[in-house]
Amino acid sequence: MIRSRAMQNAPADPVVITGIGMITSVGGDRESVWRAVRRGKSGIRSLTGIPYIPDGLLIGAPVDLAPDRPRRMKVIALSRISAAEALHDSGLDLSAIDRSRVGCAISGHMGDTGEIESRFDAAHDQHHLPRAIPWWEQFFPCTACDVVANEHGLLGPRICHSTACASGLIDILSAVRSIEDGQCDVALAGSAEAIHPLFAAGFLRMNVLAHHDDPAQACRPFDRERRGFVMGEGAAMFVLERLSHAVARRTRIYATFAAGTMAGEAHHVTGLDEESHVLAHAIQTTLRKAQLDGHDIGYINVHGTGTLQNDVAETRGIRRALGRAADQTCVSATKSMLGHLVNAAGSVELAITTLALRDGFAPPTMNLINQDPECDLDCIPLVGRRGQYQHALKLSVAFGGHIVAVALNRWNAADSAAKFRPAAAA
Repeated sequence: MIRSRAMQNAPADPVVITGIGMITSVGGDRESVWRAVRRGKSGIRSLTGIPYIPDGLLIGAPVDLAPDRPRRMKVIALSRISAAEALHDSGLDLSAIDRSRVGCAISGHMGDTGEIESRFDAAHDQHHLPRAIPWWEQFFPCTACDVVANEHGLLGPRICHSTACASGLIDILSAVRSIEDGQCDVALAGSAEAIHPLFAAGFLRMNVLAHHDDPAQACRPFDRERRGFVMGEGAAMFVLERLSHAVARRTRIYATFAAGTMAGEAHHVTGLDEESHVLAHAIQTTLRKAQLDGHDIGYINVHGTGTLQNDVAETRGIRRALGRAADQTCVSATKSMLGHLVNAAGSVELAITTLALRDGFAPPTMNLINQDPECDLDCIPLVGRRGQYQHALKLSVAFGGHIVAVALNRWNAADSAAKFRPAAAA
């Protein structure tokens, strides 16, 4: 059994990941998404039917999904699907445990402006139109969190953050801390995102969205020919629990949550500090708390939007934090395939990071053909790479100055490998 220094010095009862659910444009469940990402498959295509945005103007990575109830927000359906998969994957029998000790942390989301539009567009009898679903499911940003928690009868702490594209990681980190400080023993945590017309219009106005004759080639992180980012849809949820709780019920463990750090970049709402001092500080603080150094990190799943300021700033932050060790670290930007899932970006990419540790395979950065010399990391262009990755980082660098770094340790217990079958080789 492989035991790193971090594992030898880890807390006696750390938080571990025992269940993962995921849905994106390239797959309807955890393993199908992972197989597609390993192969470099793109879910990006030209979008049609988005209110007020002409067909063909926008490309994205949507999930083809019928609503679970008429006119209900798509983000709720995505949340429910990934949450159900995560709970099933974990083998957690909610009827056999104290549900007041099970928390739920799912990120906030946009409200349903379509319901408002339908009422204003009605020619008459506006006050007597039948509601398809309750009004609170239309407007509360915590609706997905509430619906999922209520559906499964989760009575522990309920957490919902709206912190731009760091939301997913921040809610997961908050769930971990709720377990660590004794508020609960288990938590369901993650985030979901559906492309919203207001978000799409805003990003179009900012001129940050990519365009390309071949949509699959539009998002080009770290490439000289980068064009901006692409919006995406999907969700990922995790079952997190105390190691002692997981061991007592003899379940499979994916990874140990080593450490996480949230930081604020007091620079600009949408701009990044080019010197990346705050990102470097977040990474270094996370490594210190996890009792790791830069040479321990085998893989980093970066924010990797494919915009000039993000690519350069993130590269500088990693180099400032890891020093020479950055030359030996594999880095990839999976938004090149899945698009930018905004609120769900952190959770989906953390799920991919976890599976990369599980299977010893770092996924590729697609469309990276002519690497920007200012982004001089090993960005795994076009084809993924096998390796014995024991420790990994996931980074989020969000609008509003929200910076998050999370470190995971691969689970190496001898009886763990026998309890699951790794994904088939790509």
